[in-house]
Amino acid sequence: MESRSTFVTVLAWLLIIGSGFAFVISLLQGVMVSVMFSTEEFNNLPEDAPATAQFMTNYFQYLIYAFSAFFLVMLTTSIAFLKRKNWARLVVVGSMIFGVFIQLVGLIMQFVFTSSLEATPGEEGFEDFNRMVSMMVWASVAISVVITGIHIWIITKLLSKKIVSEFKPSQPTSVEN
Repeated sequence: MESRSTFVTVLAWLLIIGSGFAFVISLLQGVMVSVMFSTEEFNNLPEDAPATAQFMTNYFQYLIYAFSAFFLVMLTTSIAFLKRKNWARLVVVGSMIFGVFIQLVGLIMQFVFTSSLEATPGEEGFEDFNRMVSMMVWASVAISVVITGIHIWIITKLLSKKIVSEFKPSQPTSVEN
């Protein structure tokens, strides 16, 4: 019997639990959004409403449904990953790469949005606010660096020869008579 790494087993169970929980939550969010966004008051925005608000009211339901579908795919993939299916390993690696990309995009967006929050220098009473915004930005940078590092570590482990060998189909043994 071939040896199975504890790393893959633990990662698979973490992915199963996480994606299963996220799938249930996204289903509940889908129900909530379907009920909330079906009312007239959410669909009647003023004509001068920002484009982001118009986009969110028009397409937010579909975004939630897409997340539900994504988490269902990840739950299925996680179970196949536990069973050592190679396609599932590749999907997990791809999702980790996507996670790194999302972290980088999130950091860029944060710097763009928080730059508009800073008060004008010299305004009274806003020194603490600027300090708080700065602390939030650097705490988020630190968290993103840690999360990105974990994703990269998982990617390198899943691409290592030892782990890849676990996912290769086993050769049938021939029985001689």
